[in-house]
Amino acid sequence: MKKLTFLLLLLLSYTGVFAQSNLGVTMDDTLQSSGKIYVVVSIIAIIFVGLALYLFSIDRRLKKIENEK
Repeated sequence: MKKLTFLLLLLLSYTGVFAQSNLGVTMDDTLQSSGKIYVVVSIIAIIFVGLALYLFSIDRRLKKIENEK
């Protein structure tokens, strides 16, 4: 039952891609022409690196606690 539900969910999400219009997105053109796209990408990269470091530190703490018991 889980596999069937998962398959149905994937099929519905796949058909949603075709429902999008072919109109161009002007926000990325504007950001790229003004050079601000690099600022956006660098901020997103900093956030992901911060989250990864946070998760690794939590994992290290949990391993330390598990080894104490």
